Amino acid sequence: MENRFLKYFLAANSGEGFVSHFADNYDYTDGWHAYIIKGGPGTGKSSFMKYVAVKAIDIGYNVELCPCSSDPDSLDGVIIKDKKIIILDGTAPHVVEPKFAGICEEIINLGQFWNGEKLRKKAEEIIAITAQNKKLHKTAAVYISAAGELIFDNFKLSKNFIKYNKCEKFAQNIAIKLFPGKTGHQPREWTRFIGGVTPKGVIAFKSTVEDFYKNIIVIDDKYGTVANVIMQKIRETALNKGFEIITLKNPFLPSKIIDHILIPELSLAVVREYDYIKWGESHRRIHARRFYDINVLREYRPRLTFNRRVTRELLLGAIETLSKAKAVHDVLEKYYIDSMNFKSMTLFAEQKAVEILS
Repeated sequence: MENRFLKYFLAANSGEGFVSHFADNYDYTDGWHAYIIKGGPGTGKSSFMKYVAVKAIDIGYNVELCPCSSDPDSLDGVIIKDKKIIILDGTAPHVVEPKFAGICEEIINLGQFWNGEKLRKKAEEIIAITAQNKKLHKTAAVYISAAGELIFDNFKLSKNFIKYNKCEKFAQNIAIKLFPGKTGHQPREWTRFIGGVTPKGVIAFKSTVEDFYKNIIVIDDKYGTVANVIMQKIRETALNKGFEIITLKNPFLPSKIIDHILIPELSLAVVREYDYIKWGESHRRIHARRFYDINVLREYRPRLTFNRRVTRELLLGAIETLSKAKAVHDVLEKYYIDSMNFKSMTLFAEQKAVEILS
């Protein structure tokens, strides 16, 4: 089943707030079709997507799975690139609305299978539990935001001891070597994540890289500035040469830091290493320390070390809070599960899967 179980997050609980790239992962100008699922918690959105994914795999299509960062065992999306199809959970917090309804997007309403009268009898409990869940997510967001501030502080501090000219020259040279000629194609960029803060910890989908890319270059950079200079140059050059790339953003500072870049056509991945994602020793490595002025670095080391230590504590707080929010969400789901006509929903899913994949 080569190249059938790629996994990505399409959104992140980041230090910059909740960031979603749901709507950025299909192209309405290039024949893509999006199925946007609406429905409450426990109404079968993830189960529907898993069902379609299994059917697509059985047919022989390559399928990309997009788990939910608030519950990695659940799906937020499925991408079937062979057919230019994406199926998305279009409910909050990653609300997706059609750009061209009925043309390249279709709404799938799973709310049609719930018993509204039964739900309304439990309105008071459902409203209270929903409020509790939102409160916990807000608390987790405070922890993650504070962690993001410290990560950004270290990122800014590292600019004081980087040897910019040497780093930029190296970045330029490696980009030229990796992309010696133009493809003649229109460039394309997909933006996603493979790491994220979840109720199960800070996790990353290493297999998305190591199982499917033959040429992996690891940038070993504790501070981030060198890696980002190299990543930005590789991204710019790859797009200028007409390649399709997958840009994997930093889940804490997505607007500022690129973590990894994948170039499927070349089976090439340029990745960065973190405490929560370690790459095999057999891969080619770029050691960032040669681009830092160690004498200047010593001046900032106590603050850098303090920031990293406090960041770890803040993330532990965020993970614990997200775990509590997940438990509350599970309770909320039970109310909807009890009101659903899953027999009718399953029949609908079977028929809809045939329609989607035909």
